Amino acid sequence: MYKSDIEIAQSIEMKPIGEIAQVAGIEDRYLEQYGRYKAKIDLKLLKDSSRQEGKLILVTAITPTPAGEGKTTTTIGLADGLKQLGKNVVVALREPSLGPVFGVKGGAAGGGYAQVVPMEDINLHFTGDFHAIGAANNLLAAMLDNHIFQGNQLGIDPERITWHRCVDMNDRQLRFVQDGLGGGKNGVPRSDSYDITVASEIMAVLCLSTSISDLKEKLSNIIVGYTYDNKPVTCGQLKAAGAMTALLKDAIKPNLVQTLEGTPAIVHGGPFANIAHGCNSIMATKMAMKLGDYAVTEAGFGADLGAEKFLDIKCRKAGLTPSAVVVVATVRALKMHGGLAKTELGNEDLAALKAGIPNLLRHVSNIKNVYKLPSVVAVNRFPTDTDAEIELIISECRKLGVNVVLSTVWADGGKGGIELAAEVVRLCEQPNDFTFSYELDCSIKDKINAIVTKVYGGDGVEYTPEAEEQIAKLTEMGFDNVPVCIAKTQYSFSDDQTKLGAPTGFKVTVRNVRVSAGAGFVVVLTGTILTMPGLPKSPAAERIDVSEDGVISGLF
Repeated sequence: MYKSDIEIAQSIEMKPIGEIAQVAGIEDRYLEQYGRYKAKIDLKLLKDSSRQEGKLILVTAITPTPAGEGKTTTTIGLADGLKQLGKNVVVALREPSLGPVFGVKGGAAGGGYAQVVPMEDINLHFTGDFHAIGAANNLLAAMLDNHIFQGNQLGIDPERITWHRCVDMNDRQLRFVQDGLGGGKNGVPRSDSYDITVASEIMAVLCLSTSISDLKEKLSNIIVGYTYDNKPVTCGQLKAAGAMTALLKDAIKPNLVQTLEGTPAIVHGGPFANIAHGCNSIMATKMAMKLGDYAVTEAGFGADLGAEKFLDIKCRKAGLTPSAVVVVATVRALKMHGGLAKTELGNEDLAALKAGIPNLLRHVSNIKNVYKLPSVVAVNRFPTDTDAEIELIISECRKLGVNVVLSTVWADGGKGGIELAAEVVRLCEQPNDFTFSYELDCSIKDKINAIVTKVYGGDGVEYTPEAEEQIAKLTEMGFDNVPVCIAKTQYSFSDDQTKLGAPTGFKVTVRNVRVSAGAGFVVVLTGTILTMPGLPKSPAAERIDVSEDGVISGLF
């Protein structure tokens, strides 16, 4: 009988975090311990170290399905595999959000024998980063509404406020609210809404900041709404940036933990890739590259979302060039893309697999031909996968000149990732002509069109009248020279989650465009994407419990 993820994590004896720091080459003066198994790393390490940065490896995936792909598990297992080869490696991941942990998706600490620990802490409160981000977000909201209540010297139009409150929970009840009710001293009545914390611009700002002063400047630039005469109002004008930075001064420091095999792991930041930019912090990635000869990191959801934003936004802003990309896939997921029901995935079906493989091939082609990066396909092998199914994937990928490696890290840990690690080491020495999918000096519409046609495989873009007006306004304000961050369903290349595989002949409809002036990108909302998810009929929270001696069960 298989152990659950949490049972595996609880069965491993963790090393004190000081020992992990020594493995990573972190001197004690840069370590701020949060108990026995967690610590923050002082940002001064980056300034003080003269060590050359290691090679950066990005792990991404095919378009996700309910069958699962195991991207984070592969990322951790690859790092452990590199360690098995004797390489100096550090893995950098995002922090899990409580919304999915208590909802349907579960945590984000890996799975099986490829996990980061302490798994329970990482999936729950961890070092308090998300609480600090939520507090900073809501402090700004409170100061904004207080400014209006106290006389509204800036002339803010209550009907044109763009700043939302947030909470790190899936709570559909808060998508649209009326607040300031009760009259008198109870505030100014207005329509309001909440986002999940990972969708807050504060999360994006924190993840894209490179110092305390840079964080404060980015916070100051956040646009919270517009005046009656249509002028933007910023966080800096509300004099909130200093206090917000005070709340975030520790949250900006990357967190150090470990894998089940004692590989140093930096877990920091957590924007979703369907509604935000989907990558861990610049500081975490740079710290991993400074400490390891190889830094392995991941980007959320499929390569059309997380990898696109990692490459076009994060790498551009941080000056990063990946040395290799791993595209994760499973036979089961590809058969779902080929039209097979989840209940039938255990049966060999070469026709369904062949119909679903174009999804994988489009992602691989994008990495190879759009971004011009060396890549390998990692297939998470399940016991039900047949040799014929595996051979079909290998032969199809070979036509694109991309190797396929089988991965068994879920069951075997680092040993199951040795072959993948060896291929990644080889790829890191290959020629690299990294290219963005668009240039910054083209228009907002040209950037959107480039992503839709080059990366998604669509025929073009349609805009609602509201989106047209917003683009014109943002162009007038000078925001046509920043990257775009497209909010889109994670379940399809298109903006329609029912279009599986590698759809063609579609157009993406842009319904709303707004600026994240602090983060430094334009957010493009498509389809029916929500910035506040809801809980399912039977949320995971119903099955989570804790014993008298404090042992948690039910997390996955």
